[in-house]
Amino acid sequence: MNSKQTKNTPITILEDVFGTTKDGVTVKRFKMNNENGMEVSIITYGGIITSLKVPNKNNVSEDVVLGYDLLSDYEKSTPYFGALIGRYGNRIAKGNFSIDGKEYTLQANDGPNHLHGGVKGFDKVVWSAEVLNDVGALKLSYLSKDMEEGYPGNLHTEVIYTLTNDNVLEVFYQATTDKKTIVNLTQHSYFNLSGDFSKPILDHIVSINANKFIPVDANLIPTGKLKDVANTPFDFREPKKIGQEINIEHEQLKRGLGYDHCWVLNDQNQAMRFTASAHEPNSGRLLEVFSSEPGIQLYTGNFLDGTLPNKQGGTYAYRTGFCLETQHYPDSPNQKEFPSTILKPGEVYSSKTSFKFSIK
Repeated sequence: MNSKQTKNTPITILEDVFGTTKDGVTVKRFKMNNENGMEVSIITYGGIITSLKVPNKNNVSEDVVLGYDLLSDYEKSTPYFGALIGRYGNRIAKGNFSIDGKEYTLQANDGPNHLHGGVKGFDKVVWSAEVLNDVGALKLSYLSKDMEEGYPGNLHTEVIYTLTNDNVLEVFYQATTDKKTIVNLTQHSYFNLSGDFSKPILDHIVSINANKFIPVDANLIPTGKLKDVANTPFDFREPKKIGQEINIEHEQLKRGLGYDHCWVLNDQNQAMRFTASAHEPNSGRLLEVFSSEPGIQLYTGNFLDGTLPNKQGGTYAYRTGFCLETQHYPDSPNQKEFPSTILKPGEVYSSKTSFKFSIK
């Protein structure tokens, strides 16, 4: 393992080989460590965070993200564990959208819809990596060629993962195109702050800084209306357990099989602001999410079914991980009222999200 010590900050970044893809491409792993016992491992396949270790209230560092120890498991079957998602995070209805009257068709890989960039989205490509020694960061780059997965334009994407000594993992996204296209990038880590992947996440106490959420139809596509969270199970303005209302009789919970919805975040005129938090009382771990994005998807691992191996010798059972995916709204290219996801030549797409870990 090659050690790359940063000059101005005691963040250490170690590099080794994680494996080789079925196509014979070498996949590298970068382990970032800070001075507080936080360690983040990222691989060049899918830009995946394979493990994220943070201390609990007894100062014991444990892994708090779902994933695998083997590259072959990621290639075989993964519900986007820890991956970078693009070109478009979340669903696009029937895989169709148009730009300036020209119709584009993407592959339907989620029932009738297009999900998370398609059959081979950004989660399944090998990114180029560069260690930024002076800032304790890892820069990943990928060129998505014109019409890859059906999207127009050569899209050059960079994602910079930065670890700080305040136990913050920053994710900065940037993209440019040579043709009008759509972009909606996110990070798809599944968290279980207990550090025990056999435990459901229903006792995690979550808050979301949003007065409205986006209801979906039977195919999980937005109806186009925004709904107040007040007097619904979608009200997380005051912290409450994920499990408190997840199983009550509610049309939207039935459709998502639990929470699998996008919230309309408050204070969208501000750049970086608090968007959500999750606290696991037994471990004491607190995760706070800050972002420049207008939306956040809370997904409660409703499709985990005990068939995938976990890193602790068991399997990932129902609702043993949750995601907080900062993003633009689902199906925005087909919903004129939603904030635009169009990127034009000469413009720079940029977005930032920070995951801050502490003890409460």
